[in-house]
Amino acid sequence: MVNLGDIAKATGYSKATVSRVLSGDPSFTAKESTRHRVIQVANELGYALRSSRSGIPQMMAVLENFDATHGPQDTYFADVRDALRERAVENMMSLSFFSDVDSLVEAGDDFAGFVSLGPAPIAREDLQRLHEALAHGVFIDINPAPTLFHSVRPDLQQTVIEAIYALREQGRERIAFIGGEGHMMGSHVFARDPRTFAFDEWARLLGMPTDGHVYASGPFTVDNGRDQAEALLDAHAEAMPDAILVAADPLAVGVIQALVARGVRIPDEVAVLSIDNLEVCQYTAPTLSSYAIERSELAETALMLLSDAIVGRFRHKHHVLLSTHLVPRQSFIPLEDTPRY
Repeated sequence: MVNLGDIAKATGYSKATVSRVLSGDPSFTAKESTRHRVIQVANELGYALRSSRSGIPQMMAVLENFDATHGPQDTYFADVRDALRERAVENMMSLSFFSDVDSLVEAGDDFAGFVSLGPAPIAREDLQRLHEALAHGVFIDINPAPTLFHSVRPDLQQTVIEAIYALREQGRERIAFIGGEGHMMGSHVFARDPRTFAFDEWARLLGMPTDGHVYASGPFTVDNGRDQAEALLDAHAEAMPDAILVAADPLAVGVIQALVARGVRIPDEVAVLSIDNLEVCQYTAPTLSSYAIERSELAETALMLLSDAIVGRFRHKHHVLLSTHLVPRQSFIPLEDTPRY
């Protein structure tokens, strides 16, 4: 059976140091490289870690890859950042925040790994520099380098499928879609967002009308949501859709504004269903039904995935998708207790 002495001998550290690292002693300050080495060797030798916290690095970097001053469209990322802070406190971790790749790379020796939060594209050469400086990283919400880093994302495509079924269960067959453009996967930025792709594919499979029912260009902003909704209503003045599925709440706020301005009754004439469940959903008129992305679970999953990667528990990169759940409000009230499939 492996004991503390075996690990001390293999690492070159004292038995006392090994003991305090593996017990997760919060009063013990050690270099991250020391903790990493002790935990890695303990895992390699088959030592059973007794503390759920012992494998969690104390110092972690966070790359803020978004601009919180942009308004509602970036409130989501600010919420996830707050959740990261909360989860770090619970796990006795300290987070250091960086606003750009250059500053994070420069400070790379101070950290065992990093979490990147936000949707902004990162150049391939910058991703490579990040990997050279910090081999372990988890991206939240995008998956820019699947072979270099791990990722945690909400399952937006499955959410769209759930939303389509929920709307159709009410007998709503003329479902329109309003979204935005731009999504990063690997080293590519795609014009078609995965929510748009999922809607197109499932509308086709279910025989739903798509010609002139999909508006998905421009940014994820209130103004763009309103403009695209007005274009949709102009194109279907004689036969409006009976539901509009919207890719994100900021867009949906604009959609509701356009419908109300035209005197359209929500949800009687047109139901509106969105994704994100931002705080603003409670203050629209009518209030907005939206699929919630649990920020706390995104944060917790990212931190635990990174911790496991740092201590050597994975041989391959992991890409985790988290499900969402509907928070019904006035703009769409689903049928209850009806099986989806």
